[in-house]
Amino acid sequence: MPWKSKGVKAEAADAAGARLARQATVEVAGVLGKRDMSRTDLARLMDVSPGRVSQILSGDENLTLRSLAAVAEALDLDVRISFVEPKTGRQDEVGPGSSDAFVYTH
Repeated sequence: MPWKSKGVKAEAADAAGARLARQATVEVAGVLGKRDMSRTDLARLMDVSPGRVSQILSGDENLTLRSLAAVAEALDLDVRISFVEPKTGRQDEVGPGSSDAFVYTH
């Protein structure tokens, strides 16, 4: 048993963070698909290894805003983050355009 278990709010924040990370990576994958680009292409634009792009797009809840900004910069996109009222029954739905929380523009 852990020394100290997480509280309900901390567990909820962890789950929300994981959902946001998945949402962001799905959005990036959608952009790559629309542009007929591979992860290798993105790595070249970011001047990083393809392995680093795979780490960024793995959906890890530790995805940083800095990493998202680097992806957006490489793709010549803006990232907008909004706080919106939750849609009941659709909180786990993830897909390009499934939420207003992350919007990419070009």
